[in-house]
Amino acid sequence: MSYCHSLLYYKDVVMKNIKEIIKSFTIEDYENNLVNLHIHTKYSDGKGDFRQIIESAKNKGYKLISITDHNTIEGHKLYQDDILLTGAEFDCWYGYVFIHLLAYGIDINNEQLKPFLAKTKKETEGAFVRLFSRRNVKKLIEAIHNAGGIAVLAHPACYWAFSLDRLVKSLIKTGLDGIETYYPYPRFRKVVKFHSAKDVIKIADKYPELIKTGGDDFHGITF
Repeated sequence: MSYCHSLLYYKDVVMKNIKEIIKSFTIEDYENNLVNLHIHTKYSDGKGDFRQIIESAKNKGYKLISITDHNTIEGHKLYQDDILLTGAEFDCWYGYVFIHLLAYGIDINNEQLKPFLAKTKKETEGAFVRLFSRRNVKKLIEAIHNAGGIAVLAHPACYWAFSLDRLVKSLIKTGLDGIETYYPYPRFRKVVKFHSAKDVIKIADKYPELIKTGGDDFHGITF
C-alpha cells in the first residue's frame, strides 16, 4: 500500500470512529449536559476562556465537548484534552442560503483546510463581516474530509430556505455527513427560525446516512 493510500485509509478509519462515537450519544446525553458539540469561546464571538471551559466540562462530568469557534482553530492549537473533540464552525453561502457547517475531528495541521480559516479576528466574531464569506461548500467539505473530519449542518431550522429538505438533500450529494438535531435554539435563534425543530428531526430520520449531533451554541463564560 502506497503512502497516499495508507494516509487515506487512516483518515477513513478516524472519520468512521468519530461517527460511531457521536452515534453512541442519546438525546438524554445532550439534554442532561453530558455532551455539547457546539461551543464558542473568546477565540471567536464567545465570552469564555478556552481552557477554563474544558476544565469546567471535566469537573461537571461531561463525556465529550467540541469547541467550534467561527472559522478558526486557534484554541485547538494550544489546548488538547481527552474530553475535547477538535471542531470549527464555518460560514458559507450555498446558493442563496447562508449556512454554517460544523467540522468535527479535524487535523488542525492539515494544509488543505488552511485556506478556509479566518485571516483576521473580525472574520471570527463579526456577524456582518462573516456574511461576506466566499467559501465554496463542496471544496470546504472535501477539505474537512481530507483533514480526517466530518461535516455537519448547524442549527438547520434557522436557514431561509424554501425547502429545508431539498437543501439537506443537495448537501448530502456534496458530501454532508450529519445534521445538528439536538439543538435548543437559544438567544435570538428562538425567534429567527424558518422551520421547526420537529422538521429537522423528520429530515434527519428521512436520510439515515446522516449522523445526528447536538449542542447548545454556548457563548457564555462557563458551564
